[in-house]
Order: sequence, then C-alpha cells, then structure tokens
Amino acid sequence: MLSSAASLALLSLAGIGRASAAERPGAPFQLTDAEWRKRLGPQAYAVLRRAATERAYSSPLNGEKRKGIFACAGCGLPLFSSATKYDSRTGWPSFWRPLPKAVGTSTDHILGYARTEVHCVRCGGHLGHVFNDGPRPTGLRYCMNGAALKFISAAASG
Repeated sequence: MLSSAASLALLSLAGIGRASAAERPGAPFQLTDAEWRKRLGPQAYAVLRRAATERAYSSPLNGEKRKGIFACAGCGLPLFSSATKYDSRTGWPSFWRPLPKAVGTSTDHILGYARTEVHCVRCGGHLGHVFNDGPRPTGLRYCMNGAALKFISAAASG
C-alpha cells in the first residue's frame, strides 16, 4: 500500500495531475512555484497547484459539522459556508453552493471525459469538481478536496 504522498507523486508522474493553477495566470494572488511549495504541505501543493485528488475519506474536513467558513488553504479566500455543506457519501467535503464570487470553473478532460473543475478565484488553486447530482435548492454537488480547504470556526471568528 502506498502512502498518500507516494500516491500523489505517482498521479502527477502519470500525468493525471496537471498544473491547472499555473494555467490561470490572471489570478490576482500569485506566488512562484517555490513559494507555493514553501507555503503548502506536500498534499495541499499537489491538490491546489497540480490538480491532484486526495484519497476519499482521508480529510478530517469531510466530517466537520461545526458552523463556520471553509476557506482556500492556499490564499485564505472564504469559499463555502458550513450552512451549505452536506454528507454526499462520496468521501470528500461537499457543498451545494459556494459563496458569491468565490470560485470559478473550467472544463478538464483528465479522465478522458469532460468534468467541471472548480478553482479559487483569488489564487487559481484547484479545489475539486462540481456535479449535477446534489440536493435542493441548487441540485449541485461541489465535491472539494479537504487538502484544498481550511476550516474557520464561527466561534473562533466571532
């Protein structure tokens, strides 16, 4: 069994991960690759800067139930309210709506078919994907990598 870091390295070597954030040079928050590596741990770097996917059920944020905000682990931009989080039973933190003007989307074909990738509008970091199988009222499932997020408790911020 490979460690998470080894699995992410293999995915990147196999071309499954890609430099999605580097392809968004217009993002207002930019750092050099070396600065990103220093700022982020190996898994967050692989997800946010190379569009890797963490192993299902590996993030503690999947089970996070407190009130608060889920922000970008790369630049700190608030992305999702805990009020829109739900248990999608997929193994990744899922939300039915992002905060206004927090995320952007693009189409990726990494797996050989079109998927809608979700990225942070401030730093361009890869967050996950959005699917049309979510709950009401939007019918959307923003399936996010926990490594791309940090949780800010309402108790801590208030």
